[in-house]
Amino acid sequence: MYGSLIGRVSLGLVPLALLLSACSPGEPPQEMEGVAESGPAATAVPAPEYTLDSQNTHARFSSEIPPVLTVPSGAVVEVFTKEATDGQLNVNSTAEDLGTISFDPIHPLTGPVYVEGAQPGDVLAVTLHELEVGDWGWTGVFPGFGFLPEDFPDPYLKTYAIEPGATEVVFNEGIRIPLAPFPGVMGVAPATSEMLTTIPPRANGGNMDNRHLTAGTTVYFPVFVEGALFSIGDTHAAQGDGDENHEVYGVTAYAPTIDEAARKATRYMIDYLEAEHDLSRVDAYALASLVADLKISETVDVPHMLVSMHVPKSVLGIR
Repeated sequence: MYGSLIGRVSLGLVPLALLLSACSPGEPPQEMEGVAESGPAATAVPAPEYTLDSQNTHARFSSEIPPVLTVPSGAVVEVFTKEATDGQLNVNSTAEDLGTISFDPIHPLTGPVYVEGAQPGDVLAVTLHELEVGDWGWTGVFPGFGFLPEDFPDPYLKTYAIEPGATEVVFNEGIRIPLAPFPGVMGVAPATSEMLTTIPPRANGGNMDNRHLTAGTTVYFPVFVEGALFSIGDTHAAQGDGDENHEVYGVTAYAPTIDEAARKATRYMIDYLEAEHDLSRVDAYALASLVADLKISETVDVPHMLVSMHVPKSVLGIR
């Protein structure tokens, strides 16, 4: 379910070791797709030091998009985002309106944010402190898109009004959907002047659509350009089973097939366990086979599939 969102995030630099631990043997650091670490949600949300309104948006990833805000490492930023079509849909829209949607502004991203001191080879840690949904959302089927386009050729749209403070929305008379908001797209600028679309996930992040990136999660991004140039958007009120989990360490990988992405995610987890928990590579592999969970994060953004692997923090002695 897509909608708008208000988020409060911290942007900070972390040691290079975290980046190296997430890379497969023989791969340079910039090949890391993403690392996510969930922990107990903070009892108090830090007050924002900076605010970005939803007028500061763009719909591409590129080193040529100038920053709209400059912050020091560790800054807390309040971010307002737009819904995924950039205002082409509203709560009163119908399925017929899908036929007029332009994909050019899809995934309006708030940002970019320049983080002082960030240089290529660094790692940017983004902590999601609090996520608030807007007053409406939508679910749709676009003909020719999705995982089963041949099964569902007709346009479909369902909209939802979301009351202030709501924890669920009504799907129909007997079904209610729990709200578990998360940003579908987060990322830093790639080292290219090309204006890349936001739809497929890439090494810089992008359209990960990982429902586990909820409040209390810290996501690590490799830095490719000076200042990192972080952006966020494509906010979801719910996806999949809507469950939240604040008790895992996770890595994410993309590839043209689910099998390849799963193998890459497994290697990234082995890298992490080997580097950060003093395990031999074979011990890390064995441990992953016993306690790690592979999760298909998304399969609709061709040419890339996204797979994550999670390990419980309790197993690793992380509190």
